[in-house]
Amino acid sequence: MINAAEWDAAVARLPGANILQTWNWSRIKADYGWQPLPQLWPELPAAAMLLRRNIRLGGFSARLSILYAPRGPLLDWSDPARRATVLDQLQALARRTGAIFVKIDPEVPLGTGIPGSPDAVEDSTGAALVQELTQRGWRYSQEQIQFRNTAVLDLSADEDAWLARMKQKTRYNLRLAQRKGVTIRRGTAADLDMLYRMYAETSVRDGFVIRPLEYYRAVWGSFMEQGLAQPLIAEVEGQPIAGLVLFVFAGRAWYMYGMSREAHRDKMPNYLLQWEAMRAARAAGALSYDLWGAPDVFDESDSMWGVFRFKDGLGAQVVRTLGAWDYPARPTLYNLYTQILPRLLDVMRSRGKERTRREVSA
Repeated sequence: MINAAEWDAAVARLPGANILQTWNWSRIKADYGWQPLPQLWPELPAAAMLLRRNIRLGGFSARLSILYAPRGPLLDWSDPARRATVLDQLQALARRTGAIFVKIDPEVPLGTGIPGSPDAVEDSTGAALVQELTQRGWRYSQEQIQFRNTAVLDLSADEDAWLARMKQKTRYNLRLAQRKGVTIRRGTAADLDMLYRMYAETSVRDGFVIRPLEYYRAVWGSFMEQGLAQPLIAEVEGQPIAGLVLFVFAGRAWYMYGMSREAHRDKMPNYLLQWEAMRAARAAGALSYDLWGAPDVFDESDSMWGVFRFKDGLGAQVVRTLGAWDYPARPTLYNLYTQILPRLLDVMRSRGKERTRREVSA
């Protein structure tokens, strides 16, 4: 039986190694109803930290389950033989365990750059995989848990190159934050409750759903203990006004959680915060920094357009991936599941937003 250290070491050596495929991420999810099912194919090599969840569906009394590999499987997807082997294994596992479906969302690029722009480049590996998944009976998922597209900063050059890559307004706002007295400090475990309160304020202001405090204590705290996460906090005269939690694993960094208050927004704290995150990520050995999310549609109609403009100003490159795909091992139940899921998610989101509003106003 493979242990946590062996698993993470194996994952770190694979293409696309991701923080969501680590042992610790699966351990946290195990406390929230997901059973880890690590799959390792050392001969390929390839790996997938699958998570299994039992669900209730309609009037069915039988135990039903779903399988999900967050940001996996990990392998060289450009090799047709390897990807065929892994897909065969996943399909067989879904049938063998009686799962309704197995969901994957590996970071296989369809291309880089904004479609239609001069720097847009298409990727044949992603196109080939989409064709193969379709032929095998996989379906593009209605439930895209992670962002399909993202924006990534290259940290391999020096800081002068980072600044040169930024848009002029971004450089101006970065220097403005420094002139206006914004400072950045590294957070500790003692800051987690404060960061959550700030995160809750952000979610209410921007209209997205977050989980209860205990979940973020578990995620942020456990990765901090392993040296894989670091909170950064922007302050003005000792008052916290913005923050983020930086994750670093296998030479990559991620900005998965960001939070801010209304106070001192005119001092542009997020620009200095991201600059210091870039520096901290590079000091921790990361050569790329994933800013976690870009629009599906690259114009003002997309809800992420405003956030994306900020990331674009930092000099990030758009990476477009194939998104999440489902293999319906039990097609009839899968069709029923996809009919019920949207209504269930609407209820859960509504309850989550109301809970957070109560927390913020308390």
